[in-house]
Amino acid sequence: MLQCTQKATLVRAALLTACPLGSTLQFMDMDEYLPKKTGDILADLKRQDLDPLSVSELEARVEALQAEIARTKAKIGQAVGHKATAEALFRK
Repeated sequence: MLQCTQKATLVRAALLTACPLGSTLQFMDMDEYLPKKTGDILADLKRQDLDPLSVSELEARVEALQAEIARTKAKIGQAVGHKATAEALFRK
């Protein structure tokens, strides 16, 4: 939390607030409420020990990863299509 001082102005979440003299207002630091970034998911996946997993668990993992690859490729296709549509619109 930030204390309001005589000349303090705080810009957070697109708000500009001036503090009146002697104010005891406190402002929230929006960063406190944003989700914390975790590490690199792919790096974590690569580091995971596969030894304790059974064959069926490994097969399930492969299926899940293949489904994620398909979802990612679909998103790439969607993004490329969206970009092409936008470029065609602005070429006119």
